[in-house]
Amino acid sequence: MGSEIKIRPIRDTDWPDAWTMMKPVIRAGETYPYARDMTDAEARKMWLDIPQASYVAADETGILLGTYYIKPNQPTLGAHVANCGYIVAENARGRGVASRMCEHSQEEAIRLGYRAMQYNLVVKTNEASVYLWKKMGFTIVGTLPGAFLHPVRGYVDAFVMYKELVK
Repeated sequence: MGSEIKIRPIRDTDWPDAWTMMKPVIRAGETYPYARDMTDAEARKMWLDIPQASYVAADETGILLGTYYIKPNQPTLGAHVANCGYIVAENARGRGVASRMCEHSQEEAIRLGYRAMQYNLVVKTNEASVYLWKKMGFTIVGTLPGAFLHPVRGYVDAFVMYKELVK
């Protein structure tokens, strides 16, 4: 993997590689509430068609390292708060990809007119993400007891995390 991370809007031609990167995360069922047997078409709709925008992180050779989407967290009167989902390729974890995508998503959120960002279901057992989001300035504003059915640990808590972007 190269040392420079470039983030750009996802292109149709990126989807096969993005899905290859996303599929193991979805199949594992440890961090996202999506159906573990989600199809390529369902994932594409969820990641590309529903969000306002979707992006990929790539190294300088064009190899995809991660992907994220941004969308309003709620309709109309709650649409000033962004929601994002992030996935990093297994072989790119621990190399700053998620941090860079989170930084980029906050910049994009502000550019798109959002005032804050909220993560609705950060699984407590996903300690790396909880740590990173706190490091990136997000606060746990609520705990949802047993809100996530982990495939190994059973019902585990999830956090709602929030960060004001514009004061």
